Amino acid sequence: MGETGEEVALIPVHRAPMRSRREDVPVGLAVDRALELNVCGVGGVLVPPPRSLDEAVEGLATAYDDRTARRLRRFSEVPDGAFVWTRESDGLYRLGRLAGPWEYDASPGAVAADLVHVRPCEWARRAFTENDVPAAAAYSFSRGGRNFQRIRDPRVESATLALWPGSEG
Repeated sequence: MGETGEEVALIPVHRAPMRSRREDVPVGLAVDRALELNVCGVGGVLVPPPRSLDEAVEGLATAYDDRTARRLRRFSEVPDGAFVWTRESDGLYRLGRLAGPWEYDASPGAVAADLVHVRPCEWARRAFTENDVPAAAAYSFSRGGRNFQRIRDPRVESATLALWPGSEG
């Protein structure tokens, strides 16, 4: 509740491991690329490159499977302003906010990192240790896995907002 008793809408928080399912992609390559280019994304190289999200979803369903296609659709539907946590190969966490629509990046660097389905993302300059990160965010990474997914914990939204630069937290 806000100060006047009205319900306060919190901003969704997601984990974004950005770790390829391809064994030939070094761990950390996609995260490094995402931080450098101010994007967040998922893998799934398609040839030829899709011209639209619908074409990408259909292409993933054909080239990979329906689950991969559904994951891309969900990623594309996360609202702008949603928070994302990722983790660098050195174990430090980075906090970002999605800032635009899906696009397909067919550049050689994106294909090499398997980070081709991307959205603009504003990354905070500060890196966080595990002790600084909301417990639910750290836990979501400790379970392993490579999926972009929402962190569903009643405290993670307010704790993450408090860490965002310029917040009142």
